[in-house]
Amino acid sequence: MEPVVAMTAAAAATERLRVLSLVLANDYRHPLLVHKAMATLDVLSGGRVEIGLGAGWMLSDYQAAGIPYDEPAARIQRLEESVGILKGLFSPTPLTFPGRRHYRINHLEGLPKPVQQPHPPLLIGGGGRQVLSMAGRHADIVSVNPSLRVGVVTSELLLDATAERIDQKVAWVREAAAAAGRPLDDLELQLNLLICRVTNRTGRISEAVSSLAGGAADPKLLEESPAVLAGSVSQCVEALQERRERFGISYVNLGSNLEAVAPIVDRLAGT
Repeated sequence: MEPVVAMTAAAAATERLRVLSLVLANDYRHPLLVHKAMATLDVLSGGRVEIGLGAGWMLSDYQAAGIPYDEPAARIQRLEESVGILKGLFSPTPLTFPGRRHYRINHLEGLPKPVQQPHPPLLIGGGGRQVLSMAGRHADIVSVNPSLRVGVVTSELLLDATAERIDQKVAWVREAAAAAGRPLDDLELQLNLLICRVTNRTGRISEAVSSLAGGAADPKLLEESPAVLAGSVSQCVEALQERRERFGISYVNLGSNLEAVAPIVDRLAGT
């Protein structure tokens, strides 16, 4: 589904639910249009929007749309300029943005003004050092992911989501934030689960991990990945609390099986 339309429908059907794009690929949407859509939705929802952005990664999408698939560095540079434009358009004064290579804005006032000030929370997601460092400089929420720089999903995906790799990625975010003079408390860390199995049957858990790993690594090692959540409700709750303490991850995408994860959310509410 088109994400902004789906977010609007979800916001209209609820009163407290916050809505997030996870994530909009920057190369498919000019930042002016992203700002206009998100500012409007923030007003209509009474301030319940979060804006998720990424540099774009899936090669087949670029090929299907006829969009040039530039090197990661160029895509990340465009994303950083887009972030600057978004923040500028959410400010109270008109924006002039000369841009280094990609975008130019001439004395444009961003309207409507958002409910959330200075702007809706901005999430930036990625898996490599360059994009995570950029997120550490600019984002309110940083989504820490496996690297997808090759443009396709392979069996190597979980190898970049081990506990040790997540430690390294979180360190990149924090180093960049500190270098930019940002308090670490200003950042929230987010993680998308690659596997979420709420079950008491350990055999099903191992089979799921082995299938995703594709023989690329020891499934036992990958079962300890922060991107894998499996076990009973109590075990899943304990694992999420441990990951919050170790990595600082407090924002987790539990996947689309809402019925299965509802008891986990209930147990964690307010903790």
